[in-house]
Amino acid sequence: MNKFKIFSLALVASATVVKAQDIKEAKKAIDAEQFQKAKSLLKSIIKAKPSDGEANFVLGNVYLNQAIIDSAKIYFANGLQASDKKNLSYIGLGQLDLDAKNATAAQANFGLAIKDMKRKDVEEFIYIGRAYMNSTSPDYVNAVANLKRALAIDPQNATALLAIGDAYYGANNQNDAYKAYRDAFTADPTLLRAKMQLGVLLKGAKSYDEAIKSFNEVIALNASYGPVYRELAETYYKWGRNKPSTSKVNMQNAITNYEKYLSLTDYSLDSKMRHADFLILVKDYKSLETVANKMIAEDKVNPRIFRYLGYAAYENGNVDVAIKSIEDYIKVPSNKVIGRDYLYLGLSKIKKGTTAEGAVDQTSFDAGVADIKKAIELEPLVVEELGDLGKALFGKKQFAQAAAILEFGTTNKESKNYLDDNIYYGIALYYANANKTNGAADAVALGKAEAAFDRILEASPSYSEAYLYKGRINNLLEKDDLIIKNYEEYITSITAKGAEELAKPATVKKLVEAYNSIGASYANTDKVKAVEYFNKTLALDPANAYASQSVKALK
Repeated sequence: MNKFKIFSLALVASATVVKAQDIKEAKKAIDAEQFQKAKSLLKSIIKAKPSDGEANFVLGNVYLNQAIIDSAKIYFANGLQASDKKNLSYIGLGQLDLDAKNATAAQANFGLAIKDMKRKDVEEFIYIGRAYMNSTSPDYVNAVANLKRALAIDPQNATALLAIGDAYYGANNQNDAYKAYRDAFTADPTLLRAKMQLGVLLKGAKSYDEAIKSFNEVIALNASYGPVYRELAETYYKWGRNKPSTSKVNMQNAITNYEKYLSLTDYSLDSKMRHADFLILVKDYKSLETVANKMIAEDKVNPRIFRYLGYAAYENGNVDVAIKSIEDYIKVPSNKVIGRDYLYLGLSKIKKGTTAEGAVDQTSFDAGVADIKKAIELEPLVVEELGDLGKALFGKKQFAQAAAILEFGTTNKESKNYLDDNIYYGIALYYANANKTNGAADAVALGKAEAAFDRILEASPSYSEAYLYKGRINNLLEKDDLIIKNYEEYITSITAKGAEELAKPATVKKLVEAYNSIGASYANTDKVKAVEYFNKTLALDPANAYASQSVKALK
């Protein structure tokens, strides 16, 4: 009997060791972004011991971070019934409260998690810090505060140092993030994510070549560490995007490294989803459509597949499939809708509502514009992706529609297309009125056009064409005083550029326009001035009929 008890105790001890190793392996798999492997390991631990609080919490956290909320809740609830480490599941519930914007309930759950902590425990503070960071509304101040509590107890805890580095990084505190990541790797040289994050900081600072060197140092330590290839892929992508001359080579490097990353994950549906996200970034829509269709064959119910199909269908010219797919995704209340979803839905409706021949289905077009407005509310910088559409509509002489699209980018100074959007917007509004065959000019629209040219002159004072278009706008509005002012400003601006500029035929033509417009504006109030400006036209263009006839009439 005694022997049996001793043997039983030995089995318990052995099981505890195996469980600890499995938890450690599961955490390694999570860090390596092998989530399917991690879930399998954790489920095997829970099957062997359903009351294992830590395994239930960690598994719930995996589901929570994958936004599979119902599964996360199940494992957190199981964790609360555990015989050991059940307090951890209160942290998972606390993050759910944060996601629901219920900070009071979250703090109450975090309080339950730490209530019975031992004096030297730090794990709970680290997980709470992570919960504040991983929430759908991140709170980096509270994340740092909790992680500092962990470090006050154990200053060399590498996991806590890595986590506080992530919190500083999230809060755009690059200096403290760098120090924390460096200290984490010093404390534990096997913690490759900490070293990798040093490269992430360089990537964020657009030091792409230095970031790549840093990531290659991680590969030299462990060539099988998958996440570093994802970071390499994103670095090459950003380098190619920011320096178009390198785009072709860098985009191929991005795809190659992302495929390497995928080869080191578990090829789960989740990893394929991340692959699809990356294909969107590098604009490989043919491959995206292939990947999306393969995912449908594996999982007909995962809603994100509709997003990918919608994006790919739009880019590949099938707008009806695009509209249906994205609407199917958006209409499900539990789906997390992002700005790009509404952007593609809007673009699809606009493409459906505008033909190459210039015909416009205004209802479809207006519905698309409304969706784009929603996209910008969620993600302001999607305006950067509207410029090409605006210019395409402009090129088809659909000026009112071009202006409706370009207007979105005219007030966002962070947009790389800020100047271009304002220029095309102002010109589109001008031509939409100048080409009218009946009815008065739209004074409100022309006022918006003039404001666009004022924004251009504020950002680029040497852009002489802005004064020219302001003169043209006020010509349409028949405001003689402003016609004179704007065209005089054009003459002053273009003259300052020197003789070479003034000798160009295109410039001569615009100066003739300016002199004639000023002369016509003075004709009813100051005939001497009017004749003076018409004579300036004739000095440039002696055969100009309008100027010569005007001089004769005024004399």
